[in-house]
Amino acid sequence: MMRGFVALLRHDLALGWRERADLMPVLGFFVVVALLVPLAVGPEPNLLARIAAGMLWLAALLAVLLALDRLFADDWRDGTLDLLLLSPLPLPLAVLAKVTAHWLLSTAPLVVLAPLLAVLLRLPEVAWPALLGGLLVGTPALSLIGAVGAALTLGARRGGVLLALLVLPLYVPVLVFGAAAVEAALAGTGAAPHLMLLGAIFLAALALAPWAAGAALRLAVE
Repeated sequence: MMRGFVALLRHDLALGWRERADLMPVLGFFVVVALLVPLAVGPEPNLLARIAAGMLWLAALLAVLLALDRLFADDWRDGTLDLLLLSPLPLPLAVLAKVTAHWLLSTAPLVVLAPLLAVLLRLPEVAWPALLGGLLVGTPALSLIGAVGAALTLGARRGGVLLALLVLPLYVPVLVFGAAAVEAALAGTGAAPHLMLLGAIFLAALALAPWAAGAALRLAVE
């Protein structure tokens, strides 16, 4: 079972790396949104520091959403999804492998770039651990929740719009707790409670999202 999971993960990583040019718009979107903030609100350092956490989290959230529409769509079009349904690998594990590959290819680079953008937005260094810790825990939760929405809207007309309407309300707690962790670090009150809540959301999504997405994929194929 684990051998099938690893094989599917390696296949999706290799395929995504060959088509990495398709992932560049996601990374570019994240950077451009963050860089537009100083132009919109002005270069005043204290103002930028106050809004940096929220803007970085919002940019990451929208970038993850931008990449979700291809999570299952290509497999659905070329028949790979039918093969996954017939394979001995349980569908929830297949979904988890695909979500993991999606996160590593399209979202992990955003986490790597976050400190650089934090410097440009004048976010104090004391808040960097809370920002990175929150993104490392929160963005996988965004991908897992988004996988359910991507499965539910698979093959639908205007699927991107429906996907956004479905998952954006579910993304709000991750955004709130992620930004609150940074604000707590800046205030000196400790980011641990907010990071623990993000961890709880991630664990809940890890337990439930692969099963829900798998059920939605079966309905989409049938």
